[in-house]
Amino acid sequence: MCGIFAYTGKKGKDAGGILLKGLLSLEYRGYDSAGIYLPESGSVKTPGAVAELRKKIPKNFKGESGIAHLRWATHGEPTEKNAHPHADCDGEIWVVHNGIIENFKELKARLVKSGHTFKSDSDTEVITHLVEDHLKKSAKGAKSFEKAALAALNEIRGTYGIALQYKNEPDKIIAARMGSPIVLGLGGDEHFIASDPSPILPHTRKVIFLEDGEVAVISPDKHRIFKLDATNVKRKATKIDWSAEDARKDGYEHFMLKEIMEGPEVIENTLRGRLIPAKGLAKLGGLESVAKQLEKIERIIIVACGSAYYAGLVGEYMLEEHAGIPVEVELGSEFRYRKPVLNERTAVLAISQSGETLDTLEAVREGKRRGALTLGIVNSVGSTIARETDAGVYNHAGPEIGVASTKAFISQLTALALLTMFLGRQRGMTAKEGKIIANELRALPAKLQKLLKQKESIDILAKKYSGSRDFLFLGRRYNLPVAFEGALKLKEISYIHAEGCGAGEMKHGPIAMIDEKFPTMAIAPKDSMYQKMISNIHEIKARKGSVIAVATDGDKEIAKLVDDVIYVPETIDMLSPILNVVPLQLFAYYFAKEKGLNVDRPRNLAKSVTVE
Repeated sequence: MCGIFAYTGKKGKDAGGILLKGLLSLEYRGYDSAGIYLPESGSVKTPGAVAELRKKIPKNFKGESGIAHLRWATHGEPTEKNAHPHADCDGEIWVVHNGIIENFKELKARLVKSGHTFKSDSDTEVITHLVEDHLKKSAKGAKSFEKAALAALNEIRGTYGIALQYKNEPDKIIAARMGSPIVLGLGGDEHFIASDPSPILPHTRKVIFLEDGEVAVISPDKHRIFKLDATNVKRKATKIDWSAEDARKDGYEHFMLKEIMEGPEVIENTLRGRLIPAKGLAKLGGLESVAKQLEKIERIIIVACGSAYYAGLVGEYMLEEHAGIPVEVELGSEFRYRKPVLNERTAVLAISQSGETLDTLEAVREGKRRGALTLGIVNSVGSTIARETDAGVYNHAGPEIGVASTKAFISQLTALALLTMFLGRQRGMTAKEGKIIANELRALPAKLQKLLKQKESIDILAKKYSGSRDFLFLGRRYNLPVAFEGALKLKEISYIHAEGCGAGEMKHGPIAMIDEKFPTMAIAPKDSMYQKMISNIHEIKARKGSVIAVATDGDKEIAKLVDDVIYVPETIDMLSPILNVVPLQLFAYYFAKEKGLNVDRPRNLAKSVTVE
């Protein structure tokens, strides 16, 4: 959602420069507007992202501390007046905020009635006026700002990650978290607050992740953490094992292309230390603590949103076919609004790249309330879902900066394959079957490397079809979710109409759309559904529709039927989505690039959705 960054230290008066550089690494979280506040120099805000903010920064903008923000609009249009930071009536208390204050209307009404004047349409501004209200009512003295902030926080309902600063105590910054991530960065004579570690890493790798309901106070040489009831919290710092260099483009024009090209390495990292091919086993250390419970599980419910949801649909096929466990896949955004039937023999498996997706997180919490075992497949170490689930598997995919998920999706499928082996061997999967899956998993990085060498030809293909305004993606069985994901990628970065469809469902409605201007991407590997897919392609060609086929290497017959072919190395059915999705990612990338669109930051989207 939004990105916040705060700094206090003794590095001259370059807080402004430090904060601006940090915001650059947070731009994937929001880019509707940007702002910065230094107690010594005041505030600067603007619609747009960091480049626009930098243009407005005056030369004398100096200070030893400050707070900064990138906004993805939820309440109020993305204008300068709605940009963060927001101030109180006197311009002394300032806040940056990620989330939604659910009771802001009633709080605002009360504050307006008592004489406060609001300058924005944002729900966030109510925070500063609340703190101001409590500060004026409290006895002046030591920690009065902290007490006022704590009193205000106890009145707020909703989702938030907050950094607060008071002009009269400029070296002190207060952070708070409730459902929206907050990380503290600990340096020698400087401290940081951020939405995630990326802007902190150039300065220190020592971080502390706040938990929900916790508040932190930082100054240049110390930090304290306590709960909303003022109870002190002691927590050791975590050392982040990836560097700021990992988040750079490494010569690629866009993060999205870089992250697609990292696919082979991502698979290797997800598999590292987890395969025992000689025995056909998967070793998942994150599940060892609940291994006995997993043996008794009778049903798995996968909860996820967006691309992770489509990964879950592939996982459903894997787990039911090879592990013999009934699986349901639910949208995290719907799960908690019905009455799911759960018990101690149900496992709720959450899939999320960020580990902070609010809908998925709330599904986990609902599962816990109803007595289910909760598991996670997440990429971000220390994230909320990783901490709140009973056990889980880390992707180890590294940071994903592009808003459209690519390498995270591949790593999620790989992790689901490992989970299938782990649970399958508990339930009767033979060692022979386990060895086949293990050996095919080991072969995937080399096969994907070969596939990626076709990126120039996929670029040419995307240019050929870049004038299209509609696209149909067809798949069956394991590759039905891949069709959904391919359509999503094209929609979210090129803004055209694209639909994913089960090929067998095409004649129940979607085929009515087909004509010579409505091309189809058909995922047709030489698997158990191949002949069915060929029949569906014939139906499209009979209606003058253009067809691009994603086909298995060596399949010359399909080339006689379709208009264009992208060939993919052969693998077993359950792993074919890991390879087949990559041409669709590349096609979407080059399609959007040809249209001159911002591939890494598609409009109206943000990387991590931490509000409803």
